Amino acid sequence: MVGAVMAPPSSPLRFEPQPRAARDAFGRAMTYLRISLTDRCNFRCVYCMPALGMKFQPRDELLTDDELVRVVRLCAKTGFTKLRLTGGEPTIRPRIVELVRAMKATPGIEELSMTTNGLLLNRLADPLAGAGLDRVNISIDTLDPDKFKLMTRGGRLDLVWQGIEAADAAGLRPIKLNTVVMRGQNDAEVGEMAALTLANAWQVRFLEIMPLEGVGAVHDEGLVTSEETQERLEARFGPLTPVEVPPGDPARVWRIPGAVGTVGFISPVSAPFCAACNRVRLTADGKLRLCLLRPDEVDLRDLMRAGADDAALELQMRAGIWRKPWGHGLAEGERETVRGMSQIGG
Repeated sequence: MVGAVMAPPSSPLRFEPQPRAARDAFGRAMTYLRISLTDRCNFRCVYCMPALGMKFQPRDELLTDDELVRVVRLCAKTGFTKLRLTGGEPTIRPRIVELVRAMKATPGIEELSMTTNGLLLNRLADPLAGAGLDRVNISIDTLDPDKFKLMTRGGRLDLVWQGIEAADAAGLRPIKLNTVVMRGQNDAEVGEMAALTLANAWQVRFLEIMPLEGVGAVHDEGLVTSEETQERLEARFGPLTPVEVPPGDPARVWRIPGAVGTVGFISPVSAPFCAACNRVRLTADGKLRLCLLRPDEVDLRDLMRAGADDAALELQMRAGIWRKPWGHGLAEGERETVRGMSQIGG
């Protein structure tokens, strides 16, 4: 079922920096920062990276630990309360446990989560939970080991499953499992994924594939809309019951009859949720990216390395957030992105 998309207000407000929460010209308060810790990954998923030709940034171009914590502190000062660590694969970042501890200790930060492929969680779940990580989203697109290896270009499902179990045991809940649905690859398996919620208090979320740099053709050939996926689930399990979620949540959440957990649908292509967007992204190289699929960015790294003080950085952040675009424009056929998902942060 596709929801209606609200049109942007006809007359944006005049820019008047506020002492607390940073808002864009449409009145949306930005409270959620997604932070890419690295553009590298120990998988090469078919919908995220091209098979060949992927170029990673030199390490000296990435933000240092101190720079990351400084940006988090400034974001907390401007009204951000929620952080999500992404990548690439965030668990391969050196000193990840220490980074989590420092970020969660920042005054004003209420929630710190992570999106991960789960490969290293078997040994990192307990230390991360102890450092203050609240919960995890784990990417897992199939329960078939051979197909998993193909879709991740070499990954091992058994190790990822151990990571899921370790995260659950460590209390990194509620666990959300992210499945990117692709036609002809795993679309026939969504029922098996959804069935995990029958006995587990997890949320299995089905994502529409996005046309990012290097994988645009994969999107064009593989897009399965959330409506199709929901119809497939209801054909197997019966009518799904809607579950209320906060307005800023990108997922529409439902429950299978009798299930302990829930299923979610994230539909950036067929049913954009831009009207309730409350997030910006920090790329691994220190750019504040205002919209996932728009190229406009604020270069915080170069400002910091040029000696900018906190007041100057905050001013640039607020000015950037003010010009955040209304939406990504996919429904109108626009494709402006110049970076891949591993560079932007999921």
